[in-house]
Amino acid sequence: MKRLMPALFAAAVIALGSAAACAQENQGTAEQRAACTPDAFRLCSAYIPDPSGVEACLRQRKSNLSDACKAVFEQASTGPVRGR
Repeated sequence: MKRLMPALFAAAVIALGSAAACAQENQGTAEQRAACTPDAFRLCSAYIPDPSGVEACLRQRKSNLSDACKAVFEQASTGPVRGR
């Protein structure tokens, strides 16, 4: 079990990187991953290590997310403000 936890954590971090925006464009910040990792383990551990499964699970359980993780998904839905 001790060997499994680091692997699960790494999978969750990778999975949550795609929660903030399209995985190809933005892997998420360390703060965004930190905000959602506990919720991923608490609510969506059955989907780890599938990044899209974890993201979909978290989106479906938005009402149960911590305030910090909700903010990550709200920011992702409004999109970042950047100039090109």
